[in-house]
Amino acid sequence: MRLLKLSRLNLPLLLFITLLVACGQTESPTSPPPTEAVTSEGPQEGIEDADAPVPAEDPEITPAQTRSFAGRVPAPEFPAGLDWLNVDQPLSLADLRGKVVLLDFWTYGCINCVHIIPDLKKLEAKYADELVVIGVHSAKFENEAETENIRRIILRYELEHPVVNDNRFEIWNAYGARAWPTLVLIDPEGNVLGYHSGEGIYAPFDEVIGGMVAQFDELGIIDRTPLELKLEREDMVESPLRFPGKVLADADNQRLFIADSNHNRLVVSDLEGRVLDVIGDGRARLQDGDYETASFFRPQGLTLADADTLYVADTENHAIRRVNLAARTVETVAGTGQQVFNPRASGYGPDTPLNSPWDVLYEDERVYIAMAGQHQIWVYHPETGAVYVHAGSGAEELRDGRLDRAGLNQPSGLASDGQRLFIADSEASAIRTADLDPNGELGTIVGTGLFDFGDVDGRGDEVRLQHPLGVVFDGQNLLVADTYNSKIKLVDPASRESTTFLGDDEAGWRDGEEALFDEPGGLSLAGDQLFIADTNNHVVRVADLTSKEVSTLVLVDMDGLLTRRRADSPYTGKAVTLDDQTIAAGTGQVRLEIILPEGYKVNDLAPFSMSWTTAGDAVSLATAEVQQTIIAPTFPLTVPAEFSPGQDTVTGDLIIYYCEAEAQSLCFIERVQLTAPVTVAADGAEALLVTHTIPVPER
Repeated sequence: MRLLKLSRLNLPLLLFITLLVACGQTESPTSPPPTEAVTSEGPQEGIEDADAPVPAEDPEITPAQTRSFAGRVPAPEFPAGLDWLNVDQPLSLADLRGKVVLLDFWTYGCINCVHIIPDLKKLEAKYADELVVIGVHSAKFENEAETENIRRIILRYELEHPVVNDNRFEIWNAYGARAWPTLVLIDPEGNVLGYHSGEGIYAPFDEVIGGMVAQFDELGIIDRTPLELKLEREDMVESPLRFPGKVLADADNQRLFIADSNHNRLVVSDLEGRVLDVIGDGRARLQDGDYETASFFRPQGLTLADADTLYVADTENHAIRRVNLAARTVETVAGTGQQVFNPRASGYGPDTPLNSPWDVLYEDERVYIAMAGQHQIWVYHPETGAVYVHAGSGAEELRDGRLDRAGLNQPSGLASDGQRLFIADSEASAIRTADLDPNGELGTIVGTGLFDFGDVDGRGDEVRLQHPLGVVFDGQNLLVADTYNSKIKLVDPASRESTTFLGDDEAGWRDGEEALFDEPGGLSLAGDQLFIADTNNHVVRVADLTSKEVSTLVLVDMDGLLTRRRADSPYTGKAVTLDDQTIAAGTGQVRLEIILPEGYKVNDLAPFSMSWTTAGDAVSLATAEVQQTIIAPTFPLTVPAEFSPGQDTVTGDLIIYYCEAEAQSLCFIERVQLTAPVTVAADGAEALLVTHTIPVPER
């Protein structure tokens, strides 16, 4: 048993959890470590009092009614001068007196940190009035230390609690954290109760937080006043794609498959960008069915077994899905929907839990799976339905050797030359190889360790990458999505030489021969074209391998497939109520004016749509024009109406595609519901004016 200890903070913490965490993987801090490093060695246990030994005679949690849930030593206050997100001003523990406070020390590239997000959300929902979760982001990689990148990851994982950028490890050191994720619980009087490192947090923290709330309620200390938040998503503009993770080009059939990860769906287009289909209803859940009713949850990797069979790494559903492109159906072939850490598991696919599959590759009648969540490569066998481990011991380490004994580090991208797999081993910033022969070995092309990363071209062990997520083989060389460096690297697997192929020393968006990217996550080849899932730019880029000219794929959505809304789905756009207007009785019109920000225009490659309704009888709209879909509309648009004395409200549901005037490839979507209160009287105006101004989008 390994007990993690607050080695730099002399706090007499209560022993509040002694628990075997079945999925308790953690990742050690970066070098130089703020505290002594802890290696990841599988399941980990417990929370230890920093001064007192674990009581050998009674190691179990005592019943809630007989134990104290109060801490004994004040929690260190947050330092000044740090960037805070999801709030409009920095927080202090003094401001949070009366609340249970849970500090979550995390770094956004760590899969173990991602795994506990659902548990945190469940705790926040259950203790909505009593608990405040604060994400303390102590970055491993240089790229993760940037506040803007943390803001994007908050949007990607839909976090609704305050997050502080602890990029100098000040809070980490103050609390003696030693691994990602680490959680520290603070009572309503501002005292530390205890801490826990690893996954599987819901049950123990539910028990302890429940006991803490009950105990401090009896003292009249619990403050149930809601914490004022300013969520980053409030300024988020909608785009046709949202954090696309992977992309798959099918040159033979002139198709492109896009994992539109944060829209929880797959987008199918031709290689020129004309949208052909959308797979999935957009709801974050595991459900099989046809294209319109099946659901995904942040899907990533894609691979074709044949022209009609697509396999999908449905990452946050912890499942492998099979799409029958001819029948237009989706089914689950591996995974139960539950995330389970079991590095020795095997069995029938639908009965076997998986752990954050990030990529898939069909090779030699098998589907190889980059099982990022437990640092292994698995295999799904379509003929038998079996899933089993192919490579990796389950320990997070860069270790070469026999497939079953060697170690991987959150593998996230796969390619093959027919004899071996090429693996983007993201947390080790490495490119690895694994023989397809089950008796073969796992090796390393570039990369030297879990905390050796950077942006260095060269040969062999001098090469440094930073958290690569994608890899593709062109027949001779590897093209690598060097994600946190926002570059595409060219790696020769024979000479071990790595050079920058595309991208510059800054992240951004720029087409042309000096292209910029922002955390690209997936790559796919079609002839001399390289398709790139440019994740943080919310677009797919296309690079000509000969000229190195990069363009942004323009999605042409003439049928409105990307904005199709289910009849039973809740409205998710903006809702704006306009000032009351007085309109003259008789024949008139509703006049719609859309004002775009300077430098933007309506997209003429996708439909503008509007749908009008009234709440009463004072306004009667021309039935034939109540619902309209228009390509390249010219504003103002009008709808004929009859106005009768009385009061009413007119509501327009609008979907507006608009783009930068100089870059039609950078497009956005405005969904807005405009409600206009109306009083019809003799001395009113001739037309009801409905005006909406779109602000400059923040991407």
